[in-house]
Amino acid sequence: MSLFESQAPRPLADRLRPERLEEVVGQDHLLGPEGPIGRMLAKGRLASMVLWGPPGCGKTTIARLLSEKAGLEFMPLSAVFSGVADLKKAFEQARGLRASGKGTLLFVDEIHRFNRAQQDGFLPVVEDGTVTLVGATTENPSFELNAALLSRAQVFVLRRLDDAALDRLLDRAAEEEGRPLPVTEDGRATLRAMADGDGRFLLNMAEEVFELSPHQPLDSAGVAAGVNRRAPVYDKNREEHYNLISALHKSMRGSDPDAALYWLARMLAGGEDPAYLLRRLTRFAVEDVGMADPTAVTTAIACWETYDRLGSPEGDLAISQLVIHLATAPKSNAGYKAHGAAKRAAKETGSLMPPAHILNAPTKLMKELGYGAGYAYDHDAEDGFSGQDYFPEGMARQRFYNPVERGFEREIRKRVDYFDKLRGKRRQSQDAAPTDTPDAPDEGA
Repeated sequence: MSLFESQAPRPLADRLRPERLEEVVGQDHLLGPEGPIGRMLAKGRLASMVLWGPPGCGKTTIARLLSEKAGLEFMPLSAVFSGVADLKKAFEQARGLRASGKGTLLFVDEIHRFNRAQQDGFLPVVEDGTVTLVGATTENPSFELNAALLSRAQVFVLRRLDDAALDRLLDRAAEEEGRPLPVTEDGRATLRAMADGDGRFLLNMAEEVFELSPHQPLDSAGVAAGVNRRAPVYDKNREEHYNLISALHKSMRGSDPDAALYWLARMLAGGEDPAYLLRRLTRFAVEDVGMADPTAVTTAIACWETYDRLGSPEGDLAISQLVIHLATAPKSNAGYKAHGAAKRAAKETGSLMPPAHILNAPTKLMKELGYGAGYAYDHDAEDGFSGQDYFPEGMARQRFYNPVERGFEREIRKRVDYFDKLRGKRRQSQDAAPTDTPDAPDEGA
């Protein structure tokens, strides 16, 4: 660093960047003596790895400090700004350093931004030890990185910083500034909450508070009004999107309306498309609630139409109402399972014809062939139930739908059992004394 560069102003977050691995906060599960990276360094070796974690948790800093601890040349690249030519240049430099007896730690920030072909380019230099690769990503490596690359690099999950780690950073900020952070305990808690686990953003907000130099320490409202709020970490097309919709879905399935409302609020705050949410909620109504509460799907459609008419933010309440209804409704996936079982049976049995007695016979030839012969008109039967077999000839009767003993399906269970009992009685009486049944009115196709 030149004399002039050392005198240039530096952000607080940069001034507080750790100089030793022991100063990194919140990642002891990896860097501590019992952590996998800590054990690796204690044995004097460093394997290629991918650091996966949210923004501001220390990925870049850890990579730089690992190179110093392992005695490797630190060579940083950003996948956002680098291409094939940059990779080739870095590999050549690493080979040159290796020839002189020096190893290289190649740090690739946002490594998931490289396409599959570019990721394959790392394989030979990682395989032969030309570089120790340390990739950093905020995205799930199992979705974004080649299997071949993942097989050559260990994946370590960095945690978002908890309150204890964030407090340590605020203490360091006060020590660096030489004065207490001018906030109350409530204001300090608000800073931690607004940081959302991002240490870099926390220090940027702390720097804003120091620059405000308020006459009185800022309380929660003062902090919220005085510093820039962090946008929620949410990408509608990537893993966070799927994580949160899964959390919403499972909270409703677990009949927890409070947790479900929280995840809904998170998604709405992150800018999720309400139409997507309403589609998923309607799906939940038929898949997880089903016939245990037949009003769930009608409520879903009504809330969807309400949102379409009101828009946001007024229509958001309709989505919340639907979430509460679904979370507190009795649950049954019996209809969902029956649908799947029937699909499998249809696929296995192919093109079996319906039994002749339930086929319409609009022509003389079809009547002569026996179409409709023996059909029992249920409305004329005792109890309005004939008990005839409607499965294809040659296919044994199967049970696809098994109602549960919850909600409205408890009543359906009684009906199904009742019809099974009647069906058995009709079958016994038909076997004992078969009789011809007069033609029934044509029911149509």
